[in-house]
Amino acid sequence: MALLPILHYPDPRLHTRATPIKTVDATIRKLAADMAETMYAAPGIGLAATQVNQHLRMVVIDVSDDKSELLTFINPELIEKSGECEGEEGCLSVPGIYETVKRASHIVVRALNVDGKEFVLAADDLLAVCIQHEMDHLDGKVFVEYLSRLKQTRIKAKLIKQSRETF
Repeated sequence: MALLPILHYPDPRLHTRATPIKTVDATIRKLAADMAETMYAAPGIGLAATQVNQHLRMVVIDVSDDKSELLTFINPELIEKSGECEGEEGCLSVPGIYETVKRASHIVVRALNVDGKEFVLAADDLLAVCIQHEMDHLDGKVFVEYLSRLKQTRIKAKLIKQSRETF
């Protein structure tokens, strides 16, 4: 396994729409394992392939406290969503920024696992929010785009300034 570099907002590659995975093979399973290792090391609770510059429809998520409930979603699709919740979100691609976002509080998602088997999962609360957040990445959307233009401009300026200071 290997740690993968995470793209940081406002990198334009984060706006690339991911393509469906045609075959779940050893290459895809290795990417899933590398993404999980990267997510845990960051540390985070979710990571989309888009964030590591792999524009494939795959996300890894683990919202457990002890990193024991890794979920891999290949070609995920929301088949139901209901309710509404509002909570603070952060993102490995937008380091140090936390903002309040509205999401559905209950979802049902259909996807393939790392063995290529289809599954359907109902999720609520944090897991539902995390799945929606990561699926947005697959569509080229970063959570800050739910915010006002003013907030987006301030966040972008702050992150650009931070990236200059690290070099």
